Amino acid sequence: MSESDTGNADVGPFAEQQRLFKLLSQDTRHLIIQELLGHPAHLMSLAELEYMVGKSQAALKDQLETLTEAGVVARYTYEPSKGTRDLPSQFYGFTERGVEILYEYKYLRGLPIARALYENTRKTEKITRHEAAPRPELPAAVVEALTFEEPDLGEDTTSGSRQ
Repeated sequence: MSESDTGNADVGPFAEQQRLFKLLSQDTRHLIIQELLGHPAHLMSLAELEYMVGKSQAALKDQLETLTEAGVVARYTYEPSKGTRDLPSQFYGFTERGVEILYEYKYLRGLPIARALYENTRKTEKITRHEAAPRPELPAAVVEALTFEEPDLGEDTTSGSRQ
């Protein structure tokens, strides 16, 4: 007899892990997470996500809604940009619960790689404008979790000396 036959689907010691794994591993949601990790502000407009992920805004909205309902992502508003036609006022970024999940599933180890990929992607003028747009602040715990030390490229790493 299967779990669905007994009505016990999604119960048991590993149900939450399985649910989160499915949430994070769906292709579009996975790409959204990777792009948010790589963005310097970890907040992206829908247009930026559309460009970087390569999916339609409708498809992205569906997946962002799923991530929002799961508490991984939230929509943040930057009020001063609301009346500015060419700049976005709505951004998507991680929640405190979201970074806890990303830490647990080892996504945060990929922050430097995600940043390098993001920074080395050629962007259109519109996306560059969106990237430079003012944004709301993320919660302090989110900022702290997503902060990593970037290597000093001018440092001589061949000397073998350790501190």
